[in-house]
Amino acid sequence: MNFDFSDAQKMIRQTAQEFTERYVAPLAAELDLTGEFPRETFARMAAHGFTGIGIPEEYGGSGGSDIEKVIVVSELAKKCGATAATLSIHMIFPAVILKFGTEEQKKKYLPAMADGGKISAFALTEPNAGSDAAAVKTTALKDGDHYILNGTKCFITGGGQADHVVVFALTDPSKGLKGLSALVVDKGMPGFSIGKIEDKMGIRASETVELIFDNCRVPAENLVGKEGAGFKIAMTALDGARIGVAAQALGIAEGALEETVKYMKERVQFGKPLTALQGLNWYVAEMATKIECARWMTYRAATLKIKGEPYTKEAAMAKYNASETALFVTNLALQIHGGYGYMKDYPLERMMRDAKITQIYEGTSEIHKVVIAREVLK
Repeated sequence: MNFDFSDAQKMIRQTAQEFTERYVAPLAAELDLTGEFPRETFARMAAHGFTGIGIPEEYGGSGGSDIEKVIVVSELAKKCGATAATLSIHMIFPAVILKFGTEEQKKKYLPAMADGGKISAFALTEPNAGSDAAAVKTTALKDGDHYILNGTKCFITGGGQADHVVVFALTDPSKGLKGLSALVVDKGMPGFSIGKIEDKMGIRASETVELIFDNCRVPAENLVGKEGAGFKIAMTALDGARIGVAAQALGIAEGALEETVKYMKERVQFGKPLTALQGLNWYVAEMATKIECARWMTYRAATLKIKGEPYTKEAAMAKYNASETALFVTNLALQIHGGYGYMKDYPLERMMRDAKITQIYEGTSEIHKVVIAREVLK
């Protein structure tokens, strides 16, 4: 399988690299300290067409596919995991609308998502429904031409900033998962409010919040797909989202290795640069090899998705492997930096904190092992 980039993809990568160096890298440490959502950066990403990747031009998008998504997200993650996460999570909503939405929904939401600067979020997780999606308790009961939405969602990335959120709720609680449906909730709808804003260990500027629905009236036209199709929609969305998390993890690992190579060439100990120390060179070899594996697995999953072939197993493998690699690489990179790596003057301690979440969200590493094993044992 050939993963060589086309000329257009090489140009996108160069644009993403230049954008990251100019607009993302200088703010990364400050955003980590303050936890402030990078709204201005998001607007710039929209202006550069990044938020429209994967959305057809007929709906105001930039076109492209998951390959371009991986390119851009991984480049952003090299310098700021939070900014990469913001874009990656935002990309889930338009993918859901594009695959399952009506033509009216596509015309209404996709242009706003593509270049209108509107932010979106994906709300599945609840206090008692994390890895166990079957435990969702939020309800959306039909009342004429509306659904009455009640419940609480937690750990929703970008939820406090989002203009539109795809929310998963039970339209028929008696059917369990078969009664789960997907609805678009727009910012400002009566009964929709933001609860707790989480104070996180890493990706601090991506903003993670609680969403509260108290008799929130959602127009029936905001139903995505059919009633009862929510679980299928959620799982399909998560398969694609896992490629996005793999891209985040890949970028963090690549960024940590780049920092390490630069440091080892400059740092002198025992009268020699660190590059002369064989033990540390072996660390670099391990890091580079694991990153290469993560890169190929991530692009393979994206390629299968583009071709319309089954990719659930490959997406789970890519996400699981890349997230484990990100933590492994950032840990070794920090070790090579020694005491300096532990200080906030260098980005390694932030990268290590950012890497950890990639093992947890959009499915923990343990859940991914379950998914991979299930697919292998079919």
